[in-house]
Amino acid sequence: MPSPCVDLRLDAPAGSPESADHLEPLVVDVEQRLAALADSLRERDVLAIEQQSNELHRALARAVETFMHAARHGGVPDPMRRRLARASAQLARQREALARATAALDRAIDVLMPGAAPAGKVYSASGLTEPVYRGGAYTA
Repeated sequence: MPSPCVDLRLDAPAGSPESADHLEPLVVDVEQRLAALADSLRERDVLAIEQQSNELHRALARAVETFMHAARHGGVPDPMRRRLARASAQLARQREALARATAALDRAIDVLMPGAAPAGKVYSASGLTEPVYRGGAYTA
């Protein structure tokens, strides 16, 4: 359900000033959600991250749907298109930073709590775990 501050009127021609006026709140909403998610990530507040991620997803869905409609019916003003592209780039940076943080956490957990060696792994911290038999000869 759209937030009350976002006007989703789709009846204005996309090239008109009114069209830019109805796209503006959508872009502002996406930008605000991105900033709130960045704050939550910085604070490492898991509940806020989840909530802001969901809100951002909804804001992006509304914006993309409305921008697609505007594009089909006369075009999207260049300033709005650039702002949405900047927001998309910011989202990609946040996603990449989160992926790097997750990978680092996974590596730290693997070091701190090593589990059973995965199949095919033949070396451990103390060296070769067991000899590998290859067609009549042992290899190391």
